[in-house]
Amino acid sequence: MQNHEPPGGLPDRVHCLIDPWLASRPDAPALEEAGRRLSYRELADAVGGTAERLAAAGLRAGDRLLVVCENCIAAVVLALAASRLDAWASLVNARLSPREVEEFAAHSGARRVAFTSAVSAEAAGHADRMDAGHLDWPGTGPFRLGPLNADALPEPVFPDGARQVAALVYTSGTSGAPKGVMLTHRNLCFIGRNNRVNRRMTPDDKVYGVLPISHVYGLASITVSTLHSGACLVLEPRFDPARVARALAEDGITILHGVPAMYAKLLEWGRRPGNRLSAPRLRVAQAGGAPLDQNFKDDFEAVFGLPLHNGYGMTESSPSIAQTRLDAPRRDCSVGPPIPGLEIRIAKDGDATAPGEVGELHVRGPNVMAGYYRAPELTREAVDGDGWLNTGDLARQAPDGALFIAGRSKELIIRSGFNVYPVEVEQVINGHPQVVHSAVVGRSVPGNEEVVAYVEPVPGSRLTAGELSAWLEAGLSPYKRPSRIVVLEHLPVTATGKILKNDLRRMAARGEG
Repeated sequence: MQNHEPPGGLPDRVHCLIDPWLASRPDAPALEEAGRRLSYRELADAVGGTAERLAAAGLRAGDRLLVVCENCIAAVVLALAASRLDAWASLVNARLSPREVEEFAAHSGARRVAFTSAVSAEAAGHADRMDAGHLDWPGTGPFRLGPLNADALPEPVFPDGARQVAALVYTSGTSGAPKGVMLTHRNLCFIGRNNRVNRRMTPDDKVYGVLPISHVYGLASITVSTLHSGACLVLEPRFDPARVARALAEDGITILHGVPAMYAKLLEWGRRPGNRLSAPRLRVAQAGGAPLDQNFKDDFEAVFGLPLHNGYGMTESSPSIAQTRLDAPRRDCSVGPPIPGLEIRIAKDGDATAPGEVGELHVRGPNVMAGYYRAPELTREAVDGDGWLNTGDLARQAPDGALFIAGRSKELIIRSGFNVYPVEVEQVINGHPQVVHSAVVGRSVPGNEEVVAYVEPVPGSRLTAGELSAWLEAGLSPYKRPSRIVVLEHLPVTATGKILKNDLRRMAARGEG
């Protein structure tokens, strides 16, 4: 395979990742959106021009630029232009509530708030509420820009990319006070290079970008890695299985990223009469963002004839921690070994676990966040003085180095003295042919915890809780079987397809559903 490694080491700023391709392949496609395309030359021009206009609009080094967006060229250009100005880009999903958007704007101390109104009715609605003006700049196209916040104070600026913050990412499912994760240029560039190397990305690749770039997975593992590779990123604002199927069949997509729920819905679409799934150029299919189910994995591989790779990470690690390898595809649902350059340790009550034993996973490396914005006490709780990030997840490591994630430590259910890991119960439930996906949570009862399962059935099915209970008798020990099974038309999910377990936990506590 030809070596397409960009010259030199990692740059100190994210926007500089495109420079090698501007020099060597200026007319190659960089970004596509609904038939519109920017080459690397046009992208560089758009970023430079947008940076100049943002500076004229009052954005300074150290300021925060909040971008209320769905996936589009304008959002990427605005984020790279912020990098060029040494401002922080904070991309938030336009489908958040007005309260959340206003809360993030206030918490970040944003100097300006931009809205990708041309591709998102929700963004346009937020822009109306926040008195944003109409703009149409070369490269970005039409968008909205809110009033200047004269009270915003710039943060310190550092030449070193390992210290300078590039992005402020608000974690999904945040309750109470906002929790903004500060990710540096080195954090994002390190993950971009890791994904390029581990997925053997080249300028010939065409990446389907439907996971929100307001989420760190879409920002770092997809957008940054694609631009670092000189490849082309096809931006889609929303997941629709028919559109994904058409892109795979007709548009030459070579790399697809998705959360398991997305793959489940794609496969369900393919089973409908008259529909057919085909991906003649697809070479990498990657899952992440939530536990992968063995049944989804097996079904996907049977339909597409290539491995469904798995990975694991979190916002605070920019996000990648572990990935399966292209040259060692796995039949199981391991998330693979840690990515190169990381250290891991698995501990219980502060002591290292025995080999193969489940414990809390800690990681250290160039991907670990700079901290939580304006929350030094939360930062100290998450990252110790030696740089170890406590993921809060339970994991075990197999003899071959592969990690298996058992779930969140706070999600562990202790029933009659036995440990119940929700992911294990969910995988058995998801094996039922009439189940799209499920979520298992614990519910406190006097002197014990109960296992409660919420299940989303295949549309049109008549699946009952009793039928599922009978199904689980053969696959789970009695103490792991749910005391209650609730069948819902749709499970509550984030924009990335991640199930909102906190919502379900509250429902279970109230006996709802």
